[in-house]
Amino acid sequence: MNLNKNLLLTAAVLSSASLSVLAQTAAPATEKRVINIQGAPRGDLRNGPLTFTANPVKATVSSLQITAQQAVLTAPKGTPIIEAKGKRLADFSGNIQVTRGRLSAAGEQLAYSEASGQGLLSGNPSATFVPEKNDSSDPVSIKASQMSLDVDNNVSTSTGGVQLISGNQTGRADKLIFDEDRELAQLTGTPTLTRAAKSNQKELVISGQEVRALTRSKTLYVKGGVKLVQGTQTTTGDAVYYDDKKNVAYVVGNAVSVDSKSKVTLRAPASGYLEQRTDFGRVSVKNSRFTIPTDPFKLRTEK
Repeated sequence: MNLNKNLLLTAAVLSSASLSVLAQTAAPATEKRVINIQGAPRGDLRNGPLTFTANPVKATVSSLQITAQQAVLTAPKGTPIIEAKGKRLADFSGNIQVTRGRLSAAGEQLAYSEASGQGLLSGNPSATFVPEKNDSSDPVSIKASQMSLDVDNNVSTSTGGVQLISGNQTGRADKLIFDEDRELAQLTGTPTLTRAAKSNQKELVISGQEVRALTRSKTLYVKGGVKLVQGTQTTTGDAVYYDDKKNVAYVVGNAVSVDSKSKVTLRAPASGYLEQRTDFGRVSVKNSRFTIPTDPFKLRTEK
């Protein structure tokens, strides 16, 4: 009998310890999402909503710094606002400015959820990501119908008429995921990337089912029915790796290039690829195999 009691007591202690460990593990993520709005609010101090007004209203959540003309903090119905940390909603309006590291964003409305850790920016939102000091790479500018900023990681998701500009490259798509740590952009939903004409180089337009761009190194990986159009030359294939600094594209998988002016058609063998020099407007057939280096283009959620 005593043995059974001891076993039950031990099990209860272990169960309690496990719950404590889980709570401690979960706490940092929840705490990271809790928003802090400065100032003296108006409203029901116990149940909310609380309205903050200032010139401007200032708030912080994780590494995000927010300013706006007004903020309204609400809690789930039936829960006192002080007890609802981790479940509250914060709605910002008017001349919103958001900064995080080298990223700055602006818009007219920002809806932030502590539960999801997502801040949805709308009202003609735009964002700029600048290079590190002593880095000569180009800044990245983003425009879209709305942008979602994730406080759990340095990733933003933009949707609706997305436009990304970096130097002489302009990307357009329905959706953009931008990883600020890796300076990696993924464009989906009828994406295209245009490299403006410069010097003797004609404008280059690349399209496919998905475009991935490392904005710092100016390299692209495009897959799914890819097409490169430059002057009278149209090159198609299954995928392409493009290095803008070297002015060269490697087209693999059923690669074909057609010049509408000269009527010349080039086809890569099954074991080869097409190399397109965008500075010279020249395409050549290569009999060896080219493997696109896809690892640098992987999102943090991909293995």
